[in-house]
Amino acid sequence: MKNKMFQFISFIITLLIPLALIGLGLRLLLTTAFLQIEYNMPYFPPDEYGFTKEDRLNWAPYALKYLVNSADISYLGELKFDDGTPLYNERELSHMDDVKRVTKGALNVWYMSLALLTLLGIWAWRADWIQAYRLGLMRGGWLMVGLAVVVGLIVVVGILINPDIFFGFFAAFHSLFFEGDSWLFLYSDTLIRLFPIRFWQDAFLLAAVIALGGGVALGLGLRIK
Repeated sequence: MKNKMFQFISFIITLLIPLALIGLGLRLLLTTAFLQIEYNMPYFPPDEYGFTKEDRLNWAPYALKYLVNSADISYLGELKFDDGTPLYNERELSHMDDVKRVTKGALNVWYMSLALLTLLGIWAWRADWIQAYRLGLMRGGWLMVGLAVVVGLIVVVGILINPDIFFGFFAAFHSLFFEGDSWLFLYSDTLIRLFPIRFWQDAFLLAAVIALGGGVALGLGLRIK
């Protein structure tokens, strides 16, 4: 009976690994370091409406900080251009409020997955079912490798061959978390000027690479002998 229970928990561990690695990728993307890297890429598209790289590096961190701090939407709503006009319109502010809710939820799932993996690891060590625990980690690593490869291929094909491939994936991703077309904006809107489609292609690709690296490390590093 105990062996069956530990085998079941091992599969739970397998499912927790992608949550932990995807959450890690998300948290790393929510940093100004990623903005510095992304906006300095030689291929990153210029803003047709006048933002310089310095403007983007000035305004974009506010959006990222808002997603992880405890401030309400006035944190962004009070931002203004030099001429006094608001940085974001009401539609953009409403969307950012939704994005913060989704981001906070995703980070909470990440924290819980890390906590569960840690607690189960302690239990496995103390109750002598560490092999089943390691097997769960290893399987989870390979599961993450498969998911990361799929996402990475979608992004690469979208960049190099057919942009509609990535946009279809991007739209499907948004439909899971946002209602209707609330995430669609004009090219002249601040959110698009700061975060064009290339930004999101690179973000998904980097997240896939981070998750892939973690998955391979677990899959190969924890092989059961």
